[in-house]
Amino acid sequence: MSTPAIATLEKLLDGPRDGPLLRYSLGNEYLKAGEPAKAATRLREAVARDPQYSAAWKLLGKALATAGDPAAAVSAYEMGIEVATAKGDVQAAKEMSVFAKRLRKSLEEGL
Repeated sequence: MSTPAIATLEKLLDGPRDGPLLRYSLGNEYLKAGEPAKAATRLREAVARDPQYSAAWKLLGKALATAGDPAAAVSAYEMGIEVATAKGDVQAAKEMSVFAKRLRKSLEEGL
């Protein structure tokens, strides 16, 4: 489902304003619109353009978990934890640690 915000952001892709923030924003809008797979695609693009973007790693983990890929979500959270810790973003690292721990637990229970 496309929203006006998604349509507006999509028009900016590959233009002078394209970058990690635009890809993050688009991923966030797709997630809000109930399209976690599309969100994950855009968020992967955001972290590819800026691997130090801890907020994008965090949202990527959420998108992947929502899309039904908990193992990939844990990996995204683990990368995000490394980035956030290196940047001194303690709160983001703690939050992603909690999310990753919950997913690991659910994966273990599912085995």
